Formats: sequence, structure tokens, C-alpha cells
Amino acid sequence: MVTSTRGTARRRAGDGDDDPGRRAAESAGARTRTVSAPGASPWAEAVARWGGRVLQVYAVWLLLALLFRPVARHAERPVAEVLSITNVPSYPSLFTAVVVGLVASGFLRRRRVALWFVILVWQLPSALVMLLALVLDRVDPTAGVLDDVHWTAYAGGVVGLVLTVVLIAARRAFPARIARGAWWAAGLVLLIGLALAAAIVTALLWVVPSSLDTPAERIGWAASVSVGLSPHEEPFAIDGSAPGWLALVGGLVAGAALLLAVVVFLRTGPRDAARRPDEELALRRLLLEHPSDDSLEYFATRDDRDAIFSADGRAAVSYRVVSGVVLAAGDPLGDPASWPDAIDRTLAFARGHGWAPGVLSASEKGARAYRDAGLAVITMGDEAIVETREFDLAAPSMRPVRHAVARPQREGYSVRLRRQREIPADELAALARAADEWRHGEDERGFSMALERLGSPRDPRVLVVTAHDRDGEPRGLLTFVPWGRKGVSLDYMRRSPDAAPGVTELMISTLASEGAGMAIDRVSLNFAMFRGLIEQGESVAANPWQRFLRRLVLAASRWWQLDQLYRSNQKYEPRWRTRYLCYAASAQLTSVTVAAGQAEGFVPLWPTPRSARAGAGSSADAALGTAVREQEDALLALDVPTQRLTDQERARRAKLDVLAAAGMPAYPVGVPRTHRLADVDELLLGHGVSVSGRVVRLRDLGGVCFAVLREENHERQVLLTADGTADVALWRRAVDLADQVSVTGTVVRSRTGELSVHADSWVMASKSLKAPPDKFRGLADPETRMRLRHVDLALDTKASVTLRGRSAAVHALRTSLVERGFIEVETPILQRVHGGANARPFRTHINAYDMDLYLRIAPELFLKQLAIGGIERVFELGRNFRNEGADATHNPEFTSLEAYQAFGDYTTMRHLTRELVVAAAVAVHGDAVSRRPDGSEVRLDGEWPVVTVHDAVSRAVGAEVTPDTPEHELHALCARFGIEVGEDETHGAVVNEMYDRLVEGQTVEPTFYTDFPVETSPLTRVHRRDPRLAERWDLVGFGAELGTAYSELIDPIDQRERFTQQSLLAAAGDPEAMEIDEGFLSALEFAMPPTGGLGLGVDRIYMTIIGASIRETLAFPFVKPQRRS
Repeated sequence: MVTSTRGTARRRAGDGDDDPGRRAAESAGARTRTVSAPGASPWAEAVARWGGRVLQVYAVWLLLALLFRPVARHAERPVAEVLSITNVPSYPSLFTAVVVGLVASGFLRRRRVALWFVILVWQLPSALVMLLALVLDRVDPTAGVLDDVHWTAYAGGVVGLVLTVVLIAARRAFPARIARGAWWAAGLVLLIGLALAAAIVTALLWVVPSSLDTPAERIGWAASVSVGLSPHEEPFAIDGSAPGWLALVGGLVAGAALLLAVVVFLRTGPRDAARRPDEELALRRLLLEHPSDDSLEYFATRDDRDAIFSADGRAAVSYRVVSGVVLAAGDPLGDPASWPDAIDRTLAFARGHGWAPGVLSASEKGARAYRDAGLAVITMGDEAIVETREFDLAAPSMRPVRHAVARPQREGYSVRLRRQREIPADELAALARAADEWRHGEDERGFSMALERLGSPRDPRVLVVTAHDRDGEPRGLLTFVPWGRKGVSLDYMRRSPDAAPGVTELMISTLASEGAGMAIDRVSLNFAMFRGLIEQGESVAANPWQRFLRRLVLAASRWWQLDQLYRSNQKYEPRWRTRYLCYAASAQLTSVTVAAGQAEGFVPLWPTPRSARAGAGSSADAALGTAVREQEDALLALDVPTQRLTDQERARRAKLDVLAAAGMPAYPVGVPRTHRLADVDELLLGHGVSVSGRVVRLRDLGGVCFAVLREENHERQVLLTADGTADVALWRRAVDLADQVSVTGTVVRSRTGELSVHADSWVMASKSLKAPPDKFRGLADPETRMRLRHVDLALDTKASVTLRGRSAAVHALRTSLVERGFIEVETPILQRVHGGANARPFRTHINAYDMDLYLRIAPELFLKQLAIGGIERVFELGRNFRNEGADATHNPEFTSLEAYQAFGDYTTMRHLTRELVVAAAVAVHGDAVSRRPDGSEVRLDGEWPVVTVHDAVSRAVGAEVTPDTPEHELHALCARFGIEVGEDETHGAVVNEMYDRLVEGQTVEPTFYTDFPVETSPLTRVHRRDPRLAERWDLVGFGAELGTAYSELIDPIDQRERFTQQSLLAAAGDPEAMEIDEGFLSALEFAMPPTGGLGLGVDRIYMTIIGASIRETLAFPFVKPQRRS
């Protein structure tokens, strides 16, 4: 059994007692009625299914016989006689065709009235008449009762008896019952219509020549043809005849009367009471708790739609009954896991009333759910969705929209975007009146895409877009219903007859451009039916059939504006989302399609009395609006995540209350501090001081409490005694390790002779809510040390010293360059062209210009432009970014130093580099040394080796390698050392690969490797003695490249050729190849003086000086994100 309230299946909508959905189900009371679910056996279902199909065949036969009667009249009677053995009317007439077709439709819809009609009107009478005839013949054989009885009568009697038994046994397959009063209303209409048909034919027989002599014969003949019976057979048995067209006239009038009776019959179906407030709240709760990707979900709250809930109340199907079709719209609401149950209940509800189920405008996800429930699915059209973050009115493709909005902009139009709750009541009422006045001539969205409730207090989140002329008068109106949290779906679209052309485009483009600022990510516009047919027919590869279908759509657009709707949406470059039509059986597709057309306004609909709803402005509507706002505020409020605390963290937070009770702020704006801990020494013995620091050790010996405070890398003991003035009790209750405290007291020595501060008073400087790591092991895990950098720096002296040493090294580099006449500059980090080095860049996007940008991999090209501009000595210390991973010697973002000196070369820069590195080492260690991880030292103040790349490779492979070495010999050497290189690699590329694999990683002391192959150095000038080489060196030390320098390439023609080769590599897929920078090339053509340039990796320079990894030298190295539980 399916429990139905107001024609909707309702059960609990949640587990809470205050759930409106649950209250809606439990308080239904007397308004709850029961609808029997199908309980028929498979054979009964087969009887109903095949019975309906047989009746459809008979209906088709009757229509075809009417059509072909003029040319095949001689064949009509034999076929009709054979078909008559089923007792279904087989004599062709329009009336009988309509009757049989309607009964077939009732059979397929499982209407019980159709079953009993077949039994009581067609089958049982035939069986009873035949049985009666047999009995009478048995009683008096001489009476001749069976004389002249045609064999079809015997067969019809047997068939009638058998079918009567079979159909009665299969009655459970026909659960759909008729509403009370439907029979009387429809029967009265039918009788009047049949009487009218007989009267018209009778009147015509008085003036049309015929062989009917008596009035009784004329009336009988007219009555027989009006009800679709043969006038020559029983019970009429009239010998005379009349023109056949008179029978057609009678059949037409009677058929029209029958159709009208069916319409009245269907319209006298169940009438539902108004939807109760708690039921609407239950529906809205589903929208808020389970927002879906369906932009039409909010239209489920239309006043002419009801809903069928799943058993658990977590899903519902919104529907409306239209012309005998339970027409759902959009996807089911709520939890997708409960969709199947809600769909099954909807289908059972439709079947229980003999209505055809149909679904209008389902999305792909919803269509799949309906298909899984047994419905068939066909494409209906497409919905236009504009993504506000992708919308760009300045794009070239938006020229038609820009042209349209130019007119109202010139006339001073402005657009306002507001939620309905933000609009004053009088203005909202005026907009509602204007919308009604502007309604004529506008395209109206139908049942599935319109709310038709502007101004109702139940819709506070509806977005209202208004266009105003220069005088502030409204000239255009758009309203959008909510779509989840960050979307809106079009409802009203109105414009004043006096509005400037383009006002609608102005409102939509303004919303699309400014919507992101209102947290609106997507906008659903209109629905374009048959968009696929239009686009396919316009394609250059369209076949004749596709072009024909497109012409049909264009022809239909004269009435329904199908093509116009598609064009009006396409200009916004939306993302099209396909919508689907779902139906139960092919025989019901026409009914569903007609009902959908009626609901959407394409097909005229018989006026239907709707359920009584509270109108906008009524007290009931206002009360419901208040409840809706309260529910939305509660469900749309962002949940504040609850922090999970350990026992220690909870204990520390509890001590905040202890401090507050004592009147001591846990986080004061300031505390007493006269001296740093480092300044507290023997000279201050006996003097009063105020010091502050982090508590790193605590001891409580009963009469005295000891603590060690840490500030920077200095520690000092403080003590509190019971006989002193400091609040020892509060100290014991409130102070933990890692707290920041301020202690005021006298500098003394403890009993053990340790210099200490004897506290007279203390205050909390900052309460730590996190416990420090184990005091013996500290942060042992390197990864944890990087993640908890603040803890590492606060408690580990080495980490703090390393950070301070880096600052000294960077300062030394900067100072050394400034002392030599270099000026420091800053160049852009966001760059349009990725250049300056061969490396994989990070990409980003600037929304203001809709342009992809790169985080710079090197500042080189901008610094060279400054050199061209006359800045002879220039440098930059800054961050670069390369998308190449992180390891012991690499970090995705790193600090580099690039410097350029006019009239210098790579030799000049080599000497400068050594001086800079030595200055940094002296700043860190006080001496020109580099420390290794094992504690050993390497002197840096001597001359550093200078080795050509080819000589270094020769030493590594034990064979001479020069620019003249044949490539096959280089490949052989690579194979011997297990170095994989491509067969098409150039000589220079192979040498460079051998250098990377065999030389760089094995170098310990700082060494300059010079004269690299020219093809691996696109920004370096050709060697002055060998054009196959470039004037470039790499500084390598302790297995890592520390820097590089060039004699800069200043020939603009040569530079353009090299950039072109790089761009070809980039186009071929090399992610590290540089792009052509026309701005730099143009500057280079302005003449750049001979220049030497260098680039140093500051992070690597410092790590080699102190013997640490690159991660240890950075304040915050890149750490792989943790997986969140």
C-alpha cells in the first residue's frame, strides 16, 4: 500500500521530531487516503498488456477501413465478420473507432472502468445471449431460435464467455479507479451528444433521398449509425438504405461527443486540497539539505505542483496532473540515494489513478534515475548556462552583445542586482504590477521553468535584476530563483514597451559580469528546444534529412519562437546542458507530449481550477514566508567546524578561565620588559629587572618554583618563593611549558650559584594552547620540523642560528654589490612570456585581462633592458619560481641574485662571484671557510679552479672530448657509462648530458666550468675564438650548481634566431624551452653595450657555506601537503 496525502505519498522526512516533513506525514489525518499498489500476477499483467494491444489493433482497423472504404468496400464486410468473434465492434465508423481507441487507452492505463466496460458491454452480453438462445432452443427445438444464426455468433458467445472469466480473474491488473461523479457527468455529455447526432441525421433523412419509408426506419437508421452499429443487423434489422455520407456525419458528431465526454470524465478526477505550510517547508528542506546540479529544482515549489515523498522523506518527486498525465518536472529532489523509492511511489500513484507518468526537462542524472525505474528517455532540448567566472564581455565573440548594450548605456540606463528580501515592499509591489503590464508580447517560460510568484514573501532569495532609465524609472525586469548556494535560474523576463533596445542584454551581461561578486557562479537562462536539430542542419556536412528537420523547426518558430530562443541565448556563449523527456510506454508518448506542451504553454489547455493557495500579501503567505526565512537562515548558515582537542589542549584552555578569574589577561596588549634575557648578567646582580621569555623548563619544589625562560637563543632562570610577593599559587595553576611570561624581580644567584631573577611579580604575556614537543628529543622528524617551523625556531638553537646566518649572508651579498657601484632594482614577477632561462614555469591567470601569465623563472630579460637603458651596474635579489619539484638541492621557489655589468664579460663576473661568495662566508663564520655536514672546513680564500667543460668531461670518461669529437664516438662513450641520449641529439646536447651526469655531481671544491656548447646557451654570446662554444661558466661546488655567468649576447639578429629555435622546441612540446619575447628583442635592437651577467642561487650558496640542505636554510621550505583525515 502507498500512503497518499493530497495525492502525494508522504512519510517521515527525517528522524527529528521537529522535522516539517515528518509532521506533514504524521498529521495528515482524515486527509490521508490509500491507493492500492499493483499486486497482480505476471499472467494478469500480460492479459492487461496484450488486451490493450489487441484493442489498439481493432482501433487501427476501424480507421483504415473508413479511409479505404471507397476503394475496397467489398473486402470490408468479410474482415469485419471475422473480427467480430471477439465481440469488439468491427463495423467501421468514426464513433466505434473512437470508442475502441479510448477503451484501448484505458486498458493500457489499467483503468478498471475499461475492464468492466469490455466485460459488461462487449463480452458478457454476447455470452449471455448465446446461452439464452441455446436454452430456448433446448426447451423448444421447433421454435427455430437458432435458425439462420451465423457461425460468428456461436464463436462470439464462446469467446465472450472465456474472456469474461479471464478478464475477471485478471482484474487486479486494473487498479485505477474512477473519481466519484465522473460517470454521471461524462454519461450525460455522451447521451446529449448521441441524441444530437441522431437528431441531425434524422433531420437530413427527411430531405435526402433514401429507401427508408417510415419515420421509425429513419430514426432507427440514424440511431444505429450514430452509435457505430450496422442498421441492417440486430437489434435494428432495417431493410432500407441511405447515402453513406450520412453515416459519416452521424459518426463525426457522435465521435466529437464521445471525446468531449472523455475530457469531462478525466477532468472530474480527484481534487487536492491546498498544500499545507509544513508540507512546503518539508519540500524546501530537501532543496537546502541536498542541493543538486539541477537548475530547475526550486520550481518544485510552484503553487500548482505537489510532491510525492520517499518512505524516508529524504527525496521527493514534484509533479502536476495535466490531461490525465502525472507530469513531473526536472530531477527528483533530495538525496539521490532515495530517488528510486520516490520515483517508484510516483509511478504507483500514477498507476493507481490510471494516469500516464511523464517527466519534463530532466537532466542527464535525473533521466538515468527515471530510466532505471523503467521509463523511456528521449532528448527534449538544451538549457543555456552561463558561467560568470568565464564570462568576458570584452571578448571578440561577444561583439553582438556589446553592440546590443551600447544603446541603453548611451541613454544612461543602469542595472541593479538585489535579492528580493532587500527590496522595499512598495517598490516590490510596483515591480510586480509592472511585470503584469509588460507581459503582453513577451516569451513566457512554462510549467517547468517559471515560478509566477513575484513579490511573495516565501521567496526572499529570489534575485531581482532591474534596468532603470536615467530618471530612475524601471524599464526592464529579470528575476532568478535560487539554484543551490551559488547559482540562479531565470524566472521572469520582462521589458517595458518604452525600453531602449538591448535592455535585456544589458541586464543579463551585467549579471554575468558582476555575479561573481555576489557569490553567483552560474546563471541558467532560457531553454532551447531542438537546438541539436538547428545546429546539425546548419553544419556544412548536414545531410538532406538534417536540413529538412532544421527547416521544420524554423517553420514552427513562427508560432513558438524555437529558433529565436536559441539565438537569443547562444550569443552569451553558454554551456549547453541537455534536457530529456521521459515516458512509460510508446503508446503514451503522445499523451505525455501533449501534456508537456499544455503545461509549457505551447498547446491550449482547458482551464483548470487550481488548489487554493495563499496569495502574495495574505496573512497566511506572510506567516509562511517568515517560516521559510527562518528555515533558510538555519540551513544556509555555514557550519563552524569543531576543533578536535587533545586532553592537554583542553587542560590548557581551561587555564584561560583560571587567569580570567584571577583578573590576569591571557593575551595582554603589553607587559613589563626592561631588559632582554641576554642583557641579564653579573653586572645586574641586586638590581631590579623585568624580563620576558618562553617557559622551556618548569620545576616545583614546594617552597620554591623554578622556571627557565628562553628569548631568541638565550636562556635565564627565574624563581618564585612562597615568602615572596609573587603569586606562586596562580603560577602553579596557570603556567605551562611554552607559555610566554613576563617576570619582574631582582637579579640574584640561586643556592647552586646560577644567575637568576627572583620574582616579585609576574604576568602572562601569551598563553600557549599547544604543548611543546618532548624536551629531550624535540622535533626529531625532519618533515615535522619543516611543518612546525615556529616550534623549531623557538626551541632549537641551531635552527635559529641558521636563519640568522642566512640574513647575514644575504646582507653581505647586497652590501658587496652596492659598494662596487651596483644599484638594486625590482622587476616583475608576473610575466607574459616565459623566458630568461630554460626551465618549466608555473602558470597563472589574470581575470582582469583574461590572460595567462607565468611566475618568473628569472629576471634576466628585464635587467638587460635596464642595462640597455643606461644602468651600467644593476642587480636584483629576489624570488624566482620553477615548476621542477623539491629535493635536497631544489625548492620550487628560491632566491636568486642576478647582476649585470656593462663593459664586462664572463671573466669579469667570475672574479666578482668569488668575491661575493667569500664575503658571504666571512659574514656567516667570520672567516673565508665553508663547513661540511661532517664538521670539516674548506678554505675559500684561494683561487678557484677554472676548467673547460670539454676538459672536465674528458677527465671523467678517460678519453679526450673536444668540439671536434665525432658524434658516434660521443654516443659510444655515453653507452659505456650508461647515459641514455637520443639519436637525434646534437653534439652540444650530448656533451652537456655527459657533464650533468659525470662531472657536476662529483665536484667538491668550488670550480668554474667554462665554455659550454653554444646550442645549450641561448642567451650567451658565441665564444670569441670558437663559434661552437659560448662564453659561459657554471660555478659548481659540493655536488651542486651554485651559479652561472655569461658574456651576454648583444647581437639582436643572432638573439632572434636563437629565440626562434627555442620557440620551435616549445611548440614541439618542450616545456622548458623559452618563448619569443618581442619586447626584449625590440629593446635589444636599441643597442646594448658589451655586458657581463651573473646569476647566483642564494639558497645554494648559503647551504654550501654552512653544510646544510636547502630546506634547512629556508625560513619556510615547501612541504608536501598533509592528507587530511
